[in-house]
Amino acid sequence: MERIMIKDLSVKKGEEVLIKGWVDVARDQGKMAFFDFRDVSGKVQGVVFGKPDVLEVAKELRSEWVVAVTGKVNERPEKMIKEGVLNGDIELEITAIEVLNKAETPVFELDKDTREVGEETRLKYRYLDLRTERMKNNIIARHAIIKYIRSHLDEQGFFEIETPLLTKSTPEGARDYLVPSRLYPGHSYALPQSPQQYKQLLMSAGFEKYFQLARCMRDEDLRGDRQPEFTQLDMEMSFVTEEDVLQTNEELLIKLVTELYPDKKIQEIPFPRITYADAMEKYGNDRPDIREDKEDPNLLAFCWVVDFPFFEKTAESDDPQAEGEWTFTHNPFSLSKPEDIEKIRTKTDIASITASQYDICLNGYEIGGGSIRAHDPEILRSTLQILGHSDDKIDANFGHMMHAFGSGTPPHGGIAWGLDRLIMILQGEPNIREVMAFAKTREGRDPMMGSPSVVDKKQYDELHLEVKKKK
Repeated sequence: MERIMIKDLSVKKGEEVLIKGWVDVARDQGKMAFFDFRDVSGKVQGVVFGKPDVLEVAKELRSEWVVAVTGKVNERPEKMIKEGVLNGDIELEITAIEVLNKAETPVFELDKDTREVGEETRLKYRYLDLRTERMKNNIIARHAIIKYIRSHLDEQGFFEIETPLLTKSTPEGARDYLVPSRLYPGHSYALPQSPQQYKQLLMSAGFEKYFQLARCMRDEDLRGDRQPEFTQLDMEMSFVTEEDVLQTNEELLIKLVTELYPDKKIQEIPFPRITYADAMEKYGNDRPDIREDKEDPNLLAFCWVVDFPFFEKTAESDDPQAEGEWTFTHNPFSLSKPEDIEKIRTKTDIASITASQYDICLNGYEIGGGSIRAHDPEILRSTLQILGHSDDKIDANFGHMMHAFGSGTPPHGGIAWGLDRLIMILQGEPNIREVMAFAKTREGRDPMMGSPSVVDKKQYDELHLEVKKKK
């Protein structure tokens, strides 16, 4: 007999069916036994009576055992119907039970919200935590959001293109995670902080519209809405203006919320635009929470923050790789506003240069940021020189970009969303760990896998590495 998903049982009334899943609740009542069974699609109540051999097996069942259950789908008496509940109008009359796997007693209750359970415990037993209704719904919602984004961007002519995870360490942001090379002693790959350079190189390659659900890794201080690894919706477009990028992303966000979260209200459409200067003056930060009613969990107040200063003094920055008097506020590949390009060329009046950069904010969080890029190699070189890089270092670190831009690269720009952060807000969760299947602790550890971990000395030897112990 073919397995039926539990959500589809209501159309099988009067039929014999086979379901497979978990025992959610078991209730032994002597000559009868009642159960709630669940699979990823939902739950259904089952009952055993009048079958001594089946009842004998049923009395052994415990919560979280994995079973195959055969039974007849019966309509419930009218007074027993549970309105508004999946399968509230049916009950499974069980005729056979096969135990597929037994289970130890879970370390925390799975029929309740686990927010009150210690995070260390939840992450150590994440496979159990993900069985709970809230966590399951968060992961399913994440799937639906990603599916919607992919479909929408495909319809808009974007190509989804994967970029490498083993790349080159370049001074462009936070600390890199390094991967030492066994074949090239003393050399290392870097895990990507973002696909920034690759997506620009794809514009050089002529694809014009690119996106990727990109895994990014940054070795930076952690907090509630950060993780060592996270997911970006990465996007880049050729032959566009800043306005084109904003409109493309605004349309996607509005449609995504409207179709997947109809209970939520977007405060203002089109999204308000606030200059960086005004945001700092009025709100004291560059990710303003402009909600009119901050007590309304279904209110979404999107806004764009624009007209960022391109550079800031190094002393004012926590950039660990800043080398000169000036550092960038977003990334070194941005382009200034058209009226300030000559200042880039001549390296004059640097503090007044405004970047063609933009952030998308939601309810007090920055959920994305991007810019129009410098596609002229000489403009990029001048920008890097302002940041304190010598020509030799520019050629060593960014020579591939210079050559690509000199090969006939169109004007282009893009954006990257912090996808985990967006989903966190839409799902009403307090941090991004609640919407990631296998998250790490605030300290960057994985209690379930036990990582990071000590590895065998032989592995270090193969990589030509020696570990120095702290005194």
